[in-house]
Amino acid sequence: MKLSELYKGDRQTLAFEIFPPKPEVPLDTLFESIEGFKALSPDYISVTYGAGGSQRGRTVEIASKLKNQYAIEAMCHLTCVGHSLEEIDQMLMTMKRENISNILALRGDPPVDQPDFDFSKGVFRYANELIAHIKKTGDFCIAAAAYLEGHVDSKQLREDRKRLKEKVDAGVDVLVTQLFFDNRLYFDFIEHCERLAIKCPVIPGIMPIFNARIKNMTARSGCSIPAKLVVMIDKYQDNPDDLRKAGEEYAGRQIRELLDGGAPGVHLYTMNKLTSTIEILKVAGLKK
Repeated sequence: MKLSELYKGDRQTLAFEIFPPKPEVPLDTLFESIEGFKALSPDYISVTYGAGGSQRGRTVEIASKLKNQYAIEAMCHLTCVGHSLEEIDQMLMTMKRENISNILALRGDPPVDQPDFDFSKGVFRYANELIAHIKKTGDFCIAAAAYLEGHVDSKQLREDRKRLKEKVDAGVDVLVTQLFFDNRLYFDFIEHCERLAIKCPVIPGIMPIFNARIKNMTARSGCSIPAKLVVMIDKYQDNPDDLRKAGEEYAGRQIRELLDGGAPGVHLYTMNKLTSTIEILKVAGLKK
């Protein structure tokens, strides 16, 4: 089923995001937890891959098993970075063959060993170009990323909003936000989308705080951290278990507030942590 079909009604959706284990780790380690994720009744599971296009083969393999063996709707990530046009088309053909209908199309991050990576030398420089290519290549449902506080590479928020509109006009069916920790940012963003005539669903992406490294992640992504959250991280940074529990509580309450405020669903970045995902959903009132 295409994600666009899921959002035609009033029912709020639940989505998980998982990532492939490192190449030297067998995929069985991930699939040991898939039955547990399935028991939580997600509407779909999104499968990411590494910077520079690494592990893209595993992404499609995992998504295929989710869809065809576990009967869970899947969404594959696909980026501009690290791919020739032939490689992109080959991946699209493979997805079609494996009955994968949903793609999260991204510009992508530069390879970790190439901080000065030149995006202009790739086959597609921006996500909207990749989206337009996918749209004319096959009958896919296309999701794209939305940055509530602007992409870290955008010089001005106005420029980022312009890029967002270009992506949507290129053929986006669903937007998924990157991490944020203040729900006011999401609801303000929805108002901005209305002014830009962006009518596709905007799904809030929730990143639980599992350890103090979240500070580095937010610094790289341009995401702000509310003062109360900084206090919480500092309070528990020397006690990993307590910080994880506090992070689960925060994410659960954030999800509950978003759903109560009318969000069409949530997209939970699980970090492959089944036990924490269960606890978060309990706090959010989505699991007993």
